[in-house]
Amino acid sequence: MAAGTLAPRPPDSLQEFHSSPQNSPPPTGGVPPATDLVLGATAGCLACFLTNPLEVVKTRLQLQGELQPPGTYPRPYRGVLRAAVAVCRADGLRGLQKGLAAGLLYQGLMNGVRFYCYSHAEDAGWTGYPGGTVAAGAVAGAVGAIVGSPAYLVKTHLQAQTLSAMAVGHQHNHESISGAFKSIYQQHGVVGLWRGVTGAVPRVAVGSAVQLATFASAKDWVCERQWFRKGSWAAVLAGGMVSGVAVAVTMTPFDVISTRLYNQPVDADGTGKLYRGFLDCILQISSKEGLLGLYKGIGAVYLRLGPHTVLSLFFWDKLRNMVQH
Repeated sequence: MAAGTLAPRPPDSLQEFHSSPQNSPPPTGGVPPATDLVLGATAGCLACFLTNPLEVVKTRLQLQGELQPPGTYPRPYRGVLRAAVAVCRADGLRGLQKGLAAGLLYQGLMNGVRFYCYSHAEDAGWTGYPGGTVAAGAVAGAVGAIVGSPAYLVKTHLQAQTLSAMAVGHQHNHESISGAFKSIYQQHGVVGLWRGVTGAVPRVAVGSAVQLATFASAKDWVCERQWFRKGSWAAVLAGGMVSGVAVAVTMTPFDVISTRLYNQPVDADGTGKLYRGFLDCILQISSKEGLLGLYKGIGAVYLRLGPHTVLSLFFWDKLRNMVQH
């Protein structure tokens, strides 16, 4: 859930793939919430491995020109493809997988907790109420974001690091993922590991809610035009990309804010040197970079959403079938 992965809830979506009635409650298939925690975490990690390069590109684009008026700063990263090439030139091909270990940890924690919470909400019947699916998805996503926040903090630091000539944003200069956790903990304690969580919670909650609200209708819209066979993975991917437009537009501002809050330098007491908090970050970006500053990296956000959604669902479905059989 982008950045955290924001796949729609697997049971509903996958039930539709098997041509069951769209509005009927999906069967649990005998998989308890605790198992869904493991399966969701594993599926998120597998999807993360394939989409992490877009996370690196997105992070660089969102930190470029931080709190500077448009046109007044150098732009080593221009667009998704050229930014990916710039990353490779500066850091080699391995640079596109920077922060992968932290990203896998985040996906495992966030998705595992999110699937677990949603499975409980489903078992309790909360998703049967009007708007219950969206609300449960948003709450489950928010809880997952809180649990996974330290990993996302370290992931952002590591993905921003590069050669000084190509550097954007503050450079924390961590040697490794373990060194990053150790350094943050030694300097700012346990609280320091959750710095920036105020930006992560609305990011995942809004993204999950919008995707759950638009994914099914977008997929049906694609099938109605007979572009792809109903129930096929191609139709699901196309639906994810169509739904991704709404998700990218609504989530990107929260994504930019989250990246900025996580990556900013801090004082000895843990206070941010650039932003005092979530609202201050919005105001500063809007006033100094313009409203478009809140949409930096939207191309990478969008291109990541569809594939990550479908990959998460695909891996989750296969893993669940293995457990059931």
